[in-house]
Amino acid sequence: MTTFQRIVLASRPHGEVKPDNFRLETVAVPALQEGQVLVRNHFLSLDPYMRGRMEDAKSYAAPQAIDAVMIGGTAGEVVESRNPHFAAGDKVVGMQGWAEMGVAEGSMLRKVDTAHVPLSAYLGAVGMPGMTAWYGLTQIMLPKPGETIVVSAASGAVGSVVGQLAKLRGCRAVGIAGGADKCAYVVDELGFDACIDYKAGKLVDDLAAATPDGVDALFENVGGPVFDAALARMNPFGRIALCGLISGYNGEPMALNNVRQLLTMRLTLRGFIVSEHMELWPQGLTELGGLVATGKLKFRESVAQGLAAAPEAFIGLLKGKNFGKQLVKM
Repeated sequence: MTTFQRIVLASRPHGEVKPDNFRLETVAVPALQEGQVLVRNHFLSLDPYMRGRMEDAKSYAAPQAIDAVMIGGTAGEVVESRNPHFAAGDKVVGMQGWAEMGVAEGSMLRKVDTAHVPLSAYLGAVGMPGMTAWYGLTQIMLPKPGETIVVSAASGAVGSVVGQLAKLRGCRAVGIAGGADKCAYVVDELGFDACIDYKAGKLVDDLAAATPDGVDALFENVGGPVFDAALARMNPFGRIALCGLISGYNGEPMALNNVRQLLTMRLTLRGFIVSEHMELWPQGLTELGGLVATGKLKFRESVAQGLAAAPEAFIGLLKGKNFGKQLVKM
């Protein structure tokens, strides 16, 4: 193969992301320098954080550059190596972006074992989303057996792991998701104690009924009315891991009406970016990998076929159309 396809950011979105914000290109496969590895990407991870990177705004990371390959996690196979730590055929995970192939320095790749864990899972339950769930739960929410935890976007790649890990630690797990089918999956397949369908129009009442003893810890992915409803149920000295605010990712202002709860309930609210805590990744990934390998941690994937399908799949992700982890299979 002498060429491959990639998708670059063609323009910054104003409001909702549109397909013409991206451009599909065909480029030549570059020659390797000493220490580099050429990887054929099999899977691309699509994640909500990418929407923020598309903005030219101050944030925790530099904006995505125009005319450069869109950022993204990838899982694939080494096809050529000039690095002694990697050989052709090795399965690897990296950040090669929206591209069928990529060249990486060896330090930017992680070799993975696919004997008991599928390659795609290293972009989900045993990857960044799983680590996000693990970190928020174990380092911020600090769950104790018998406590009630609430997770928004509970059927997604991150939320689904939070609830299952909480159940393994003896907690009552209550999810919030959009649609009866997602809620059924969260309870029947993932083992949550309850799941509230926010699209049913009774979010406040349904959440109160599902949390009769209040909420001790919250994993927040959504923001807006969903966050407000959960804040109203928090117990004294509750802990909140603020992971995402997907309801406002298209730039709309986001109001919170129950901020007073932070004071009256003496709550701890902490935002976090999991890539800033790499020292804990070996511990978290060891636990997650073991649970997936033994069938104790379940996950679901939505898989778009072909790189060209990535923009529409990403737009769908921002609107909640995915079910579980959103991937693109190259």
